[in-house]
Amino acid sequence: MENYEAINWNAISDQIDKATWEKLTEQFWLDTRIPISNDLSDWRELDEDHKWVVGHVFGGLTLLDTLQSQDGMAALRKDIRTPHETAVLNNIQFMESVHAKSYSSIFETLNTPSEIDEIFAWSDSEEFLQNKTKRIYELYHDDEHPLKKKISSVFLETFLFYSGFFTPLYYLGHNQLNNVAEIIKLILRDESVHGTYIGYKFQLGLKELGENEQQEIKDWMYNFLYDLYDNEEKYVHTLYDQVGWTDEVLTFTRYNANKALMNLGQDPLFPDTEADVNPIVMNGISTGTSNHDFFSQVGNGYRLGNVETMSDEDYNI
Repeated sequence: MENYEAINWNAISDQIDKATWEKLTEQFWLDTRIPISNDLSDWRELDEDHKWVVGHVFGGLTLLDTLQSQDGMAALRKDIRTPHETAVLNNIQFMESVHAKSYSSIFETLNTPSEIDEIFAWSDSEEFLQNKTKRIYELYHDDEHPLKKKISSVFLETFLFYSGFFTPLYYLGHNQLNNVAEIIKLILRDESVHGTYIGYKFQLGLKELGENEQQEIKDWMYNFLYDLYDNEEKYVHTLYDQVGWTDEVLTFTRYNANKALMNLGQDPLFPDTEADVNPIVMNGISTGTSNHDFFSQVGNGYRLGNVETMSDEDYNI
């Protein structure tokens, strides 16, 4: 092999790499710092249908974040433009693991062990959830089409997650499950950066193709989105018909499908706009977290450690 080269952060060819790294590290958080147990009184007030929706929505999100952390970033690292991009993707991969783990923290607080087992058995076998997971997985492992991997990643980050995000944002708008929603808002803020960054890298690669190749990729992209949305409709019906939220969730997913296309530098596909989305949910989608704190970029719902001055007695073990 040729000489192995160190990453020099003082010689940056793409400032977006540096800006994204700084944004992601500034936003660093862990689920263990969110007091989820403070939501138990709200949880106990929900009926069984709504509890089922919350649990299975998070089961689906856990599966998608597992895919993104274990396969997604590894696939994108095969087509980097700069060494700094590798570092950014490593950061994204770690945070996707944090996201997946955070749902287990929610389950541990709100659900019984048997309920948790049922949720994971469901997510590992549900037809429409598995359909979209397998479709994205296959593209992540298709090394002949690196731009399709980026499209898949952006569609996952900016579109497919959002049918699940609707639920905690809805409850946040009704002042319920606020700490659970705080975790989701932290995840949303991460996903916003992830989707924008990977979409930017896609646009750089697309511009290097000839006109015919560009059109082929764009045609494939829109057809792929149609296929994903067709499956997503069925998934949303499976989750939400029992609580009557299906139409609102589908509007929200179409709106975010358009946002995914925008991240890829493309025109929207669906007629849905921000004005069509439930305003309570739309308010929650803002990427700031509640009661933002000047000293911490992770929001006031995030618990920081208390600092005490040490004395000589502290060393008497």
